[in-house]
Amino acid sequence: MRLKLVKDNTSFDFFKRARVWLGISAVMIVVALGSLVLQGLNFGIDFQGGTTIRTQSTQEVDVGVYRAALTALELGDVTIVKVTDPSFDDDQHVTSISIQAQGAEEAISQDRINAVQAALQEVDPAVTFQAVESVGPTVSQELIRSAVIAVALAIGAVLIYIWLRFEWQFALGAVAALVHDVALTIGIFSELQIRFDLAIIAALLTIVGYSLNDTVVVFDRVRENLRRYKKKPLKEVLNQSINETLSRTFMTSITTLIALGSLFVLGGDVIRGFVFAMIWGVIVGTYSSIFVASTILLVLGVKRDWSKPDPQNTGNQFGNIDA
Repeated sequence: MRLKLVKDNTSFDFFKRARVWLGISAVMIVVALGSLVLQGLNFGIDFQGGTTIRTQSTQEVDVGVYRAALTALELGDVTIVKVTDPSFDDDQHVTSISIQAQGAEEAISQDRINAVQAALQEVDPAVTFQAVESVGPTVSQELIRSAVIAVALAIGAVLIYIWLRFEWQFALGAVAALVHDVALTIGIFSELQIRFDLAIIAALLTIVGYSLNDTVVVFDRVRENLRRYKKKPLKEVLNQSINETLSRTFMTSITTLIALGSLFVLGGDVIRGFVFAMIWGVIVGTYSSIFVASTILLVLGVKRDWSKPDPQNTGNQFGNIDA
């Protein structure tokens, strides 16, 4: 028996309240930007600066016990990660402990490092500090700038790709959907004050790819149907195309969310922020592919000059190229 999340031959009218969907998206973006301006982001150590301590122990390391031991020191944002390497001996257990910058100081003081070592030795007498390194504000600013450039370049590359593969109206719709997804993801991190670090930048780039994949699937079907139904109004073609790809869209999103949900519950604190960003990104990415990208395409319209053969249509010279 085949599992079906969506019935065959659906005929939902996704554009009956097109302005409402765009209005909801606009309000959500305004709220996200407002939160970003008023609250800002809760930057992690990668962007804020801080100190990284590399520890080693002959005993098995329990990250939860280490974290509980450091909580009483009130050091702020602390990240503890087990380090694994095939070259390690059986009794060589290494961790990396990152501690955010303390006030205006570029690195935590020696007294605090000694306090951290004493707290860890109470729960693990065999622990030793192998290295202590600091990340200053200059490096942090460079990371922020590089992260912004990375996201901007990704969206710019998408604009060029969609423009070449389809038409400029498709490109603007796809980029609007991507900006929508990125803005809402950054906004939810600002509103909830969840730690924002380099892992979240990786999640944003992944969301861009996921959302683009959904959008291109819909747009590809739109292009096919535009050629097949040359006299049918654009709104009907868009509705038909989305309905035809709806089952695939929901199946992909649901299975992805199941995997991400498992990681969120069982993956631990280290990747929880990344997984949360991905869960939110999949949800808003699926929404934007249907209600944002396609609605903007409907508003802009598509030039349908059927007086010439399809490969020579204006804007469709690259339409027969496979992705």
